[in-house]
Amino acid sequence: MVLAGVAAPLVRKRVSTPPLLVQTVAFGAPVGLCVAMRRSRGRDVATCCLQMWAYVAAYKTPHDDPDAQQHRVHVRYPIVADRILGLGELPSVRLQRALARTGIDGAEWRALDRVLVWAHWSWFAVPHGTLVYIMLRHPRRFTRAATMTYAVFDIGASFYWLVPTAPPWYAAARAEAGEETLAVRRMMVEYGEFFWRDGWGSLYSVFGGNPLAAMPSLHFATSVMAALLLAETGTFAGLLGFTYALTLGFALVYLGEHYLVDLLAGVALTGAVRRLAPRATGPLQRAAGVVARLEEIAHGGV
Repeated sequence: MVLAGVAAPLVRKRVSTPPLLVQTVAFGAPVGLCVAMRRSRGRDVATCCLQMWAYVAAYKTPHDDPDAQQHRVHVRYPIVADRILGLGELPSVRLQRALARTGIDGAEWRALDRVLVWAHWSWFAVPHGTLVYIMLRHPRRFTRAATMTYAVFDIGASFYWLVPTAPPWYAAARAEAGEETLAVRRMMVEYGEFFWRDGWGSLYSVFGGNPLAAMPSLHFATSVMAALLLAETGTFAGLLGFTYALTLGFALVYLGEHYLVDLLAGVALTGAVRRLAPRATGPLQRAAGVVARLEEIAHGGV
C-alpha cells in the first residue's frame, strides 16, 4: 500500500485509471505505513509526509487537463461577493491602489511589499512547523492537532475538484471581449521574478500546479487552524500564530492571490472542522483501533 500510494501521484498522467481511484490509492499510503511500522515519532513524521504527498496530488490533479478545467472554472461569483464586501470595489484593488508603488522603471518594492511576499512564501512551512512544535513540546496534543490540520487540507482540496474557482490575478489576466477588466496585479510573481531572477521559473513550477484552487483559501484556513492549535498550548505561541495568520490574510488580498471571500470561506472551513471534531472522534477512534489491530497482527501479535 505504501509503495503503491507513493507511486500513484507520479504515474497519474500516464495511466487511464479514474483520478478518484488514483487518489484513493495515494491516501492509502499513510494507512499502510501505520500497519507496516510500529508507532514511533519517526512513523508519525512519515505518515504526515505521505498524507501531504497525497494532498499535493489532489491539489494538482484537477489541472492535469487545463482545457477541461477552464471550461468549468467559476470566475464571476467571487467578484460579486468581494464587491459587496468591499462596498462597491474589490478589496485587492483598493489595497493595491493605496499601497503599491510603480515608478518609471516598473514596480517599486518597499519594505512592506517584501514582508508581505515573504509572509506568503513562508506559509509552506507554517502548518507543518506548528505540528513539529506541538510534537516536540506537547506530544499528547499531536494526534488531534495533526488530524484537524490535515482534515482542513483534504476537505479544502475536494472543493478544487468540485468548484474550480479563479483567484483575482487569474480573472484579471483572463479578461476577454465582453468581460470587464480587473485592475489587479499578481505582485507575488512580479516580486519573485525580480528577486529570484532566472531561478524563479523553476522555483515556481515546484510550488505551483493549479491556478484555479482559490476557494476556499487553504493558505488562510490552515494558518488560522495553526494559530488556534498554538493558542491551546500557550498565550505567547497563540499570539505568534494569530499575528502570522492576520499578516498572511492581509498579504493574500493585497498581493492579488485571493479574494476576501476566499479567506472567509477558509475561516468557515476551519471552524467547521473544529466544531465537528468531537462528533468525528468516535468513528475515527474505531478506525484507528482497526488499524492498530492490523499492526499487531502484522508484527506477530495475537
